[in-house]
Order: sequence, then structure tokens, then C-alpha cells
Amino acid sequence: MGIYDRDYTREDLGGGGPGMRLAMPSITPVVKWLLISNVVIFVIALIFGGRNRPNALETAFAVYPDGLGKSLQVWRLISYQFLHSTSGFGHIFGNMLGLFFFGPVLEGTWGSRRFLKFYLACGAAGGFLYTLLVWVGFLPPGFLIGASGAVLGILAAAAILFPRMRVYVFGIFPLQLYVLAIILAVWSLVDLFGGSNRGGEAAHLAGMAAGALYVLWRPWVHGARLTARKGNWAKKMENQRQFQAEVDRILAKVHASGIRSLTRQEKKVLKEATQREQQ
Repeated sequence: MGIYDRDYTREDLGGGGPGMRLAMPSITPVVKWLLISNVVIFVIALIFGGRNRPNALETAFAVYPDGLGKSLQVWRLISYQFLHSTSGFGHIFGNMLGLFFFGPVLEGTWGSRRFLKFYLACGAAGGFLYTLLVWVGFLPPGFLIGASGAVLGILAAAAILFPRMRVYVFGIFPLQLYVLAIILAVWSLVDLFGGSNRGGEAAHLAGMAAGALYVLWRPWVHGARLTARKGNWAKKMENQRQFQAEVDRILAKVHASGIRSLTRQEKKVLKEATQREQQ
């Protein structure tokens, strides 16, 4: 049984109207290489696998939780994102179209390294949830392929960061990006319980959830780290103040009673103070 991610040929993305516009993007480095990699692997699959389902690449690299051994092959959570259905061009075209338009928005905002980690993590979340649902008996095992989980993760993150960005459905109907994200999420949720692509829908929802959680949780994590750093800095300054007060007390004792009056611990403190000044 083949399980494919939904293709994006239902949406024609464009810009216009008030607020941030999604126009023809300037291609960014990671998006460029992701596009090239996906297309090259698709061509290889066509040449060596034809339109057979599954082909050799899918057998080796798709998420396929049919047994414990294949479920523990964790590299499949990454490799499956670069495989697409060879039964037509709609699957890869739709995913690459979404990556082409939405990817540069986030890569330009976050930087290439962070964007790549985010992209692969969203896709991996889709493969992980699908595997989990197979193991609990909610879904039957099959070959999960496609970049839709990662691409929808990008869309969900962009919808939170730039909710007023406008896109055009069918090239005609303008929608704000957050509205499109909600529609796609609800669509996937409904199909998960009664559609013909339930495994793919699970990957879609997991990718979107991972993208949304990353954007929403990151400010909290950043704030917590900042608070911890401030606390560590305050503690360090207090320790320094106490250390200096002890040094001043020891020096006053030396002035009053001489160096021989110092204990071993007091001499150790003075030695440490000297080393700190030399540094």
C-alpha cells in the first residue's frame, strides 16, 4: 500500500493586497539545494524504478514501520522526505512549489543552518507520528514518502510569524496565510479519520504541529535562558562582591597584625586574589 503526501496543485501561491506580500521569492541557499536534491532523486527513481510501486529507493529509504527492525531504522525519518511518487508529477511539483514560495521566507528570517534543522525536524515529526499510529493499530503499515510534512511545517510557522501574508487559492481567491493554514489543518484532520491518505494526513498534521510548536515555544525557551543567564550573572557578581569583602578583611588583618597572623585558608584567599588580578 502506498501512502503519499497531499500535493499542492490545489493552491497557486501569489502575493498582493495589504500587509506582507508573498511574491516571487529570491531563492535562498538551503531551499535551492533542497529543490535540486528532491528533483535529482525523483529523476533517479524514474530511471531505475519507473512507475513501479514501491521502487527500490522507497523500499530502502521510505518510512515503512512494518516490523520492529524497519521501525528502528531512524534514518528513514530523514530520507523519506526526499522521495516522491513516480506515478505522476503532481506530488513532487506541489511540494517543491510550496518549498519554493514559503522556504525563503523562513530561511531569510532565521538563517540557513537553523532553517535546515527546522525543515528536517518537521518532516521527521511526520514520519515519527505515522510510525507511532501504525504501532498502536490506528493505521496499517505502508510506504510513507514525500516532503509535505516538512513543507506544511514551514507553512504553519510562516502563518504564525506572518499571519497577514496573502496567498491565492487556485490563483484567484486571496486568503491570509493563517486562514490557509487552518483550512489545511482541518482538512488533514478530517481525512485522517476517513480519507484515503490517512498516513499522509498524519504526517501533515505532525509537520504542522512541529512547525507551530517551534515558533510558539522558542520565545519562551529564549526567555527562560535569558532569565537563567541573568540569574547566573547576578549570582556571579554577588560571589565576587563577597570574595572582595573577604580580601579586604584579610588585608586589614595583615595591616593590623602582620602576615604571620593569617590562617592557611586566609593565605589561600590572598593567593587566589593575586591570580585573579594577574588574569
